Amino acid sequence: MIERAKRKHKIGIVVSAKNNKTRLVSVERIYRHSLYKKTLRSRRKFAVHDEKNISALGDTVKIMECRPISKTKRWVLVEVLNRA
Repeated sequence: MIERAKRKHKIGIVVSAKNNKTRLVSVERIYRHSLYKKTLRSRRKFAVHDEKNISALGDTVKIMECRPISKTKRWVLVEVLNRA
């Protein structure tokens, strides 16, 4: 029997709420450089589908991977963790 892979979850901050049903979420990742062992931070922005427009600018949200909704949207909003 083939098991389905679990969908990825990420936690980030809403950095743009200008579009209808779409939010831009910035996710920060902290990691160590493999050679120099310095702690680095990298940020990446994801276009997230927000069907009911429940999130606002500055909110901390949880997002989940999904099927492609548009050219750039491959993530969907699961819940709002903290309001701005």
